[in-house]
Amino acid sequence: MNTSPLERTVTVVNPQGLHARPADMIVRAANKYTCNILIGKSGELVDCKSILSLLTLGATQGTELSISAQGDDAAAAIQEISALFENGFEEMKQLQDAEHPAEP
Repeated sequence: MNTSPLERTVTVVNPQGLHARPADMIVRAANKYTCNILIGKSGELVDCKSILSLLTLGATQGTELSISAQGDDAAAAIQEISALFENGFEEMKQLQDAEHPAEP
């Protein structure tokens, strides 16, 4: 078992911040893994497997968050959750699609 926690800093890039849908995506990703995963800002850490805890962070666009995971599959967990943030929880693509609908 990996006993050293792995950490990564991410930034909330989607315009609506960390609201219910992105929080649900994080919880679903986190629950695939057995490791302990925490996310936090300004010293406040919450469990990535709890949607209510994630929502208490009040993370708006531009907020930097730290992800920490400890356990055998920590690296994979951090990679998947970080990718959600990097992709703006697919909200950026949805905004672009709404602004530029495909022509028939």
